[in-house]
Amino acid sequence: MDDPELAAIRQRRMQEMMAKSGGGAGAGGQSFPQNKEQQDAQEEQKREAEERRQMMLARVLSSEARERLSRIALVKPDKARGVEDLILRSAQYGQITEKVSEERLISLLEQINEQTQKKTTKVTIQRRRSVLDEDD
Repeated sequence: MDDPELAAIRQRRMQEMMAKSGGGAGAGGQSFPQNKEQQDAQEEQKREAEERRQMMLARVLSSEARERLSRIALVKPDKARGVEDLILRSAQYGQITEKVSEERLISLLEQINEQTQKKTTKVTIQRRRSVLDEDD
């Protein structure tokens, strides 16, 4: 609640929801506009959630770490999203008390790479011997 931007976004969203709930009661047979409104509301919620996410990351990451993470997101968006999730969870649980530097981000990435490499499986192909093979 310390962030005035976040409070303003929440207030604006609450006003929009109140206006939609009051104005949507009289629209009986118009299902298409309601669907459009619902889609718009969902898109708005996604945008706001992404804005909050980016604001939280800006608080937790140093500028160099944010730049590195954005470069990683260009190449491997899933991996970057996973690292962002890890950092945000750690920050929410109080495990991160200071800004994450680029060096710490690199070490996190290395740890994640080691964990994912351990999960890879080895495939061994065993060829069946045929009756016609003359290895005797």
